[in-house]
Amino acid sequence: MAEIKWFGHACFRLKGREATVVTDPVPRSMGYKVERQKADIVTISHAHAGHTNLDLFTAPPKIVEGPGEYEMNDVFITGIRTWHDNERGTVHGVNTAYLITLDEIRICHLGDLGHTLSNDQVEQLSGVDVLIVPVGGGPVLDAARAVEVISQIEPRITIPMQFRTEQGDSGREPLEVFLRAMGVSDVTPRDKLTLKSAADLPDVPEVVVLTV
Repeated sequence: MAEIKWFGHACFRLKGREATVVTDPVPRSMGYKVERQKADIVTISHAHAGHTNLDLFTAPPKIVEGPGEYEMNDVFITGIRTWHDNERGTVHGVNTAYLITLDEIRICHLGDLGHTLSNDQVEQLSGVDVLIVPVGGGPVLDAARAVEVISQIEPRITIPMQFRTEQGDSGREPLEVFLRAMGVSDVTPRDKLTLKSAADLPDVPEVVVLTV
């Protein structure tokens, strides 16, 4: 079982039967009014302030930060080195994309990815069921490049993040730019995505939009 909830920017809660993972904890100063959370594991894609708010948690979680293979609380995590820009990190630095296997569902959180993927990176991210991808441009993928990365990874479900919302990310493109680039016109935003098992994954690739 995997329940996926978005808290704004790059912050998601991934809840399985045995563990809860939170990605890139966002500070309230960015406009997203996140309540304090309980998490077993926290992944941090890079050290910028919008992704490292460890004060969000009611008790200290286990921290995953950087490339490598990790096994914690029956959750398997692979961190893959990527870049925060299209210049191999010379502008904004490094980024880690995470492949998180939660109750047999493979979720990829791309963090602040700023470039299309190399063949080696695509190979490391094979078999993704749910892809969480930045789409709003600026220092991360814009809509056009996000579509390219989605076509490289070929997930069953795509969840966009880091687009302009009423609460924050005002400097990013709105969601509609990405949906047009994907050729998607009819999406009803959801409070969360719940997959009881891999059998719940769609046969045809789908875009799921989560509300903040």
